[in-house]
Amino acid sequence: MNIFVNRKIKYLFVGILSCILAFILISALLAGLQVRNALSYTIICGVGMGAAILTLCYRYFREQHNIMEHAVSQIKGYISGTKEDAIECNDEGELYRLFHEVNALVSILNAHAENEKNAKKFLQNTISDISHQLKTPLAALNIYNGIIQDESKELPAIQEFSLLSEHELDRIESLVQNLLKLTKLDAGMVIWEKSWENVSELAENVKQHFCFRAQQEGKEIILSGDGDITLFCDRTWIIEAVSNLVKNALDHTEKGGSVCIQWRTFASVVQITVRDNGRGIHPEDLHHIFKRFYRSRFSKDKQGIGLGLPLAKAIVEAHNGTIEADSTSGRGASFTMNFLIPTKL
Repeated sequence: MNIFVNRKIKYLFVGILSCILAFILISALLAGLQVRNALSYTIICGVGMGAAILTLCYRYFREQHNIMEHAVSQIKGYISGTKEDAIECNDEGELYRLFHEVNALVSILNAHAENEKNAKKFLQNTISDISHQLKTPLAALNIYNGIIQDESKELPAIQEFSLLSEHELDRIESLVQNLLKLTKLDAGMVIWEKSWENVSELAENVKQHFCFRAQQEGKEIILSGDGDITLFCDRTWIIEAVSNLVKNALDHTEKGGSVCIQWRTFASVVQITVRDNGRGIHPEDLHHIFKRFYRSRFSKDKQGIGLGLPLAKAIVEAHNGTIEADSTSGRGASFTMNFLIPTKL
């Protein structure tokens, strides 16, 4: 039997068998020699045998308990981040086979984690290199485009095409910037500078950023919320997240529509909602809109690149928050961010 491969189990069974044989032998001698009070001696021997067996079992299970506790401690150490922790398995038996398999699993997980880390770093470096390489020609193209616009004031066709060119260059620049930001978040390279920020001021900052565009497109940005509510966050990144939601709302809102930034506070949560009365989100798309580069087959929008919402989601989750989307097709959409209020214990 495999169970007897372990020497400690073997010793336990040998010890128990020895106690039983000793009891049988002593009982037989007492009966054969017809010793006075043989029954009493037999009972005493039985009690002694039982005590010896219980002692052997107690010592064995106490040792097994200590082994298991040590193994649990090693596993907890691994979970907490001590990647070098391994369970000692210098014996044979089913339990040590289990420990060996756990150690093998830990090694595999460490290898996968290392490969993933290297792959993520490689991806981050690659995208960063590509993005930085794109910045120089983009800057040059913007300069050339500006010169063309200045020189073609009397040529409406060229002026129109140069404006379209400028728009496309802006889209490429936006894509490069969002890729860089997402890559930094993925690689854990962002240093969060969190402080208590007034949500009203954050919303006003976002509104001012889009104020000119909203006026040009005949749309309205509305702010709604208590001026005393604060949020513990990185100001720059939270403005980035809310700005992406507002930009998305403006992209999907027709002329004369409105975008509302609303903030409220509850017992343990600060909630920021960006709501619009635009085209809304098709039910089929609602569960996919936070995927990178996702483009709906129902969307009439040809401008989006599918990175604004995933970036907003990554920023919110980096602040231990959640973001949810809700929409009825043709009746607008709302994005709700919930941030837990830190408590001092």
